[in-house]
Amino acid sequence: MSEKTVTSAAGQSPPTAEAAGRRNGMVLLIVLTLQTMLILDVSVVNIALPDLKVALDFTPAGLSWVLSSYLLTFGGLLLLGGRAGDVLGHRRGLLIGVTIFTAASLLGGLSDSAAMLLAARALQGVGAAFAAPTVLALIATHFTDEKARAKALGMYAAVSGSGAAIGLIGGGLLTDWLSWRWVLFINVPIGLALLITAPMFIRETERKPAGFDLGGALTSTLGMTALVYGFIRAAESGWGDALTLISFAAAIVLLVVFVFIETHAKQPITPLRLFADRNRATGYLSLLFVMAAGNSMFFFLTQFLQEVRGFSPIQAGLAFVPLAVLILIASSVAAKFLPKAGPRVLTAVGAAAMSVGLVWFAQLSPEAGFASAMLGPMLIAGLGMGTLLVGVTTILMSGIAPEETGAASGLLNVMQQIGGALGLAIMVTVFGAASRGAADEVPAGLDAKGSADFVLTEGVTMAFAWGAGFTALTILLTLVMRSVPMGGGAEQGAEDAPEQPGSPAQPVSSL
Repeated sequence: MSEKTVTSAAGQSPPTAEAAGRRNGMVLLIVLTLQTMLILDVSVVNIALPDLKVALDFTPAGLSWVLSSYLLTFGGLLLLGGRAGDVLGHRRGLLIGVTIFTAASLLGGLSDSAAMLLAARALQGVGAAFAAPTVLALIATHFTDEKARAKALGMYAAVSGSGAAIGLIGGGLLTDWLSWRWVLFINVPIGLALLITAPMFIRETERKPAGFDLGGALTSTLGMTALVYGFIRAAESGWGDALTLISFAAAIVLLVVFVFIETHAKQPITPLRLFADRNRATGYLSLLFVMAAGNSMFFFLTQFLQEVRGFSPIQAGLAFVPLAVLILIASSVAAKFLPKAGPRVLTAVGAAAMSVGLVWFAQLSPEAGFASAMLGPMLIAGLGMGTLLVGVTTILMSGIAPEETGAASGLLNVMQQIGGALGLAIMVTVFGAASRGAADEVPAGLDAKGSADFVLTEGVTMAFAWGAGFTALTILLTLVMRSVPMGGGAEQGAEDAPEQPGSPAQPVSSL
């Protein structure tokens, strides 16, 4: 830190320890508020999807873009946003990101068309990509004492873990009591408060000269967007549709160009060398599979609860709480077993539990009761997801050189967002095909509501079955992972992974 930073103004005494503590307390409150806002944005919108579908005339397949447009820009630009914070300063990065996110939230709440809402959601993702990397960086720079930093990171983890449940309940309350628009408007006063208080309490961090790999960031984001669009277009218009084929062709070209740029760039936005390790490559693929299954489970179950079973938004939000709580409990318990069991075992056990839960969900009927048919698979799926994410996160962050921990952590979060968007697009394609087939096989004697419920249930259950297939593939991937022996003969666990100050992964942030 420069002398200029620590020298007080002329005639003023240095701040007391008590004053410094109060200032750091405000810094922590600001960054945790930001983290909460970003995490809530997926789950709070999820509950409002049925209302959005009616209000803005979304097709069943098009509705997935409400989530995917946010996830794609967030994940695609996340590493660029992290680099921007290093170059411009993390406080400035926070202010830029929050400004974009807040303006986009206002625009989304005012939307009167599906196109306007999707544009706002994509812009929210851009803002999140610049703001999110600053949270851990600012904790690391403002909390230099080891105990204070550990406490701050513990609170950060608690906020990240509980964000999904808070968002589900909050989304239900806002949608039921006000309207779907308030799941977006709620970000505006929070964002304004952050923009006012951040310059008052957060000091700017040292800037690090570096280049911006704009080519890599744009080609990867556009390539993944084209790929997701291709799947969603296929769900609505078929695999032989001209736009479907053009989208897949564009995705291939853009992603090939992306790989070329990253292999030749001096400062690539995505360190492809991290994929060279077999454990890490299979770990990233496992993360893609589990996020594909997890995000799709939330997406389709939300619609089943409200459209088929007639739950109100509040009831639907509360229905998801057991699942979110089990994820938290399972991740805490799994962390304690990690040194003995090893990450491969936890990953396989968690994937097996998720598969069981999703297969159980695939048996749903339009008359299914919550307590008898949905609570059980929710608990098992939550138990599996929390256990699996601890194992996968440890695999991805083990054996990383100290100078690469930030890049590895950032890439882990990118894979979470991209995996959720791509997996949801695939599941929407499956849902569309199953729904079209079910429309030709509606049992005789059903009225219009009964027929619609039958068709939607057939599509949803097929998507759950495919989700179970993805998690089953994760079990197979653990068979090709290498064991990393440690003192007790178990695999390398969290205690042996390199220290990651300011860069821990966020295993449940996108749920």
